[in-house]
Amino acid sequence: MLSYQHAYHAGNFADVHKHLTLHAVIDHLLRKDSPITFIDTHAGRGVYPLTAEETARLHEYREGVLPLWEARRALDEEPLLAGWLAALAEAQPRAGRLSHYPGSPWWMGRRLRPRDRQLLFELHPGEHGHLTGQAPAEGVRAIHGDGLKGLVERLPVATPRLCVLIDPSYERKAEYAEVAEALLATLRKARHAVVLVWYPLLPAGRHHELLEAVKAGGIRKVWRSELRQRQPGQEARGMFGSGMLVVNPPWGLDARLADAMARVVPLLGDTADYRGDWWVGE
Repeated sequence: MLSYQHAYHAGNFADVHKHLTLHAVIDHLLRKDSPITFIDTHAGRGVYPLTAEETARLHEYREGVLPLWEARRALDEEPLLAGWLAALAEAQPRAGRLSHYPGSPWWMGRRLRPRDRQLLFELHPGEHGHLTGQAPAEGVRAIHGDGLKGLVERLPVATPRLCVLIDPSYERKAEYAEVAEALLATLRKARHAVVLVWYPLLPAGRHHELLEAVKAGGIRKVWRSELRQRQPGQEARGMFGSGMLVVNPPWGLDARLADAMARVVPLLGDTADYRGDWWVGE
């Protein structure tokens, strides 16, 4: 099934959660000079115009990135948010106007150094076409294929360090188990990789299958964070929250995100909340 297109949801609260976490991880990794390979298993289009037909249909960015953008001057005192919003401003063709939302390929690639590498997997032919239609940067390769299989097949990488984002749509129930299997296989081949896994919080609660499989697989140092836009049960259908697992998280990531999310949550409404903890400790 290849019906999912992220353009309908670009810039929503889950993107804020996911990309703020990714930005914080990359910011820490780039403090060292040794080269990094970045792998994105479900890359999508790269950059999404907020006026596109798909995005304009649901306007989910209005309850996600837009409140942060409008409050950006008041958020300057929070270092992580200030840096993230300054980066977001770089993606706008017109200064001061939020018209585009960048996806994970952009957040990964914007600070790519000469010896770093980036692999972008996308299986949907239309989305892959959008991705490859954008100007390629040196060291970046877009691959039309299954990102979970491609990730495992290309390990180990040539660079000393590896950062992976696993971010599927979870259209199929089996994807929760497939993500867990790919994560375990990745850590067997690249024990010190920093791996970020996004998952949706839905009324069916299938993300617990992923979480329990990760714990049962024997991985250590797994940090979990969840941003809820509303509490379960307030509406019968739809995603009510966003979850992230970070394997081998950089030191201090939990505190940096907690400080940033303390400023984000009030902007998302009275029912929003954030929590972070160690899903599996050292």
